[in-house]
Amino acid sequence: MASLHSLSTTFTASFSSQRYASSCPQRIHRSFAIRAARTESKGVSLGFRPPQFQLTEPLTGKVWELEDFDSHPALLVMFICNHCPFVIHLKKAIVKLSKFYMQKGLAVVAISSNSIKTHPQDGPDFMAEDARHYSYPFPYLYDESQDVAREFGAVCTPEFFLFKKDGRRPFQLVYHGQFDDSRPSNNVPVTGRDLAVAIDCVLSAQKVPSAPKPSVGCSIKWHPVTEL
Repeated sequence: MASLHSLSTTFTASFSSQRYASSCPQRIHRSFAIRAARTESKGVSLGFRPPQFQLTEPLTGKVWELEDFDSHPALLVMFICNHCPFVIHLKKAIVKLSKFYMQKGLAVVAISSNSIKTHPQDGPDFMAEDARHYSYPFPYLYDESQDVAREFGAVCTPEFFLFKKDGRRPFQLVYHGQFDDSRPSNNVPVTGRDLAVAIDCVLSAQKVPSAPKPSVGCSIKWHPVTEL
């Protein structure tokens, strides 16, 4: 097992003396109240194919599609947002993990699907500021219609979907689970181990461990229903 998880061991070791309980700059969040509804990611069948999408990156204005990642052996899709305490708790670690594995060939994309009608702090302008502040190495895309979140079956932030590519075959889901055991208030160090081990297995052409723990976070903030 040591050889199988060599990359993840290298990555997680770098967190041994660090704890990330970071918060976004007050200039972004100070005027908004934070409400967190704890939710777990739901079961999505392994082998699931990611849906096609065309989403804009607020930071650059570029429109990204699933095909933009076809040349990579694996793709990590993360549903995150600006305000969720569970996401804020992991942001620096997410950036570090992404940078580490993007150098190994992993493609990474983050998507925010929260309604700005109820949570304006998750809107495009704030997304761009968040991406700039944390130096996101991946595109951070805005799912205004929330259709992409529904098609993925995403229900919380953060939520992680790891796909692998086998030759010319489309991406298929091999991991849908947590980043690690750390939560904003449980004093468990952030390591990224669960996700790192899964990525390591994919990039090493090995089988990803089964029965992952679900990701835990804030519920996705769906648009309020307008009554006629």
